[in-house]
Amino acid sequence: MRSKGMSYSQIKEKLGVSKSTLSGWLYKMPLSEDRIKQLRDFNPKRIERCRNTKQAKKEFRLQGVYKEISKDIGILSKRDLFIAGLFLYWGEGSKTTNASVGLTNTNSAMLKFYIQWLKLFGITRKDLKVSLHLYSDMNIKKQENYWSKELDIPISQFRKSYIKKTLSTPITYHNGFGQGTCTVMASGARFFEKVLMGIKYIQDSFSK
Repeated sequence: MRSKGMSYSQIKEKLGVSKSTLSGWLYKMPLSEDRIKQLRDFNPKRIERCRNTKQAKKEFRLQGVYKEISKDIGILSKRDLFIAGLFLYWGEGSKTTNASVGLTNTNSAMLKFYIQWLKLFGITRKDLKVSLHLYSDMNIKKQENYWSKELDIPISQFRKSYIKKTLSTPITYHNGFGQGTCTVMASGARFFEKVLMGIKYIQDSFSK
């Protein structure tokens, strides 16, 4: 085992012999510097320590970036929220239903922002409808309760959830869709027109 480049720890694990005993047996069979370096580089504890150190450095760096960018952004005004919401809907919103404005996402924080944005148009939570896209091996009631609590919208405003067989698609809640997909809809012809014209104004501003 030693001639194959195994360390004392590896041999000890195989034979159950103490390192001091192995040292007495194998003192004439030292490992090469290259092999020692290999063992050190692939030591699980060392790798874990290295990973934790890198993670700590990354988190410290990101905290600094967060402080820096928060100063650049400052306090968001009503106008900032209004424009940000228009861009969000322009990029991610549903545009196939007349007189309805909807946003679909897996991120509850994004949908919470969207609901706050709708308030700028006089749309309240009681005016909203919610639809969920879930998978067959999920706990449906649990997910409905999750979204109801997260968005502060009662279950009575939820439409029947769409349930998809988990095995029929490579995209499942196991790889990024942990709570399913949620759609929040608001209806109103005048409101719908304001959103469309707001987006058109932004688009025209960059077309001149």
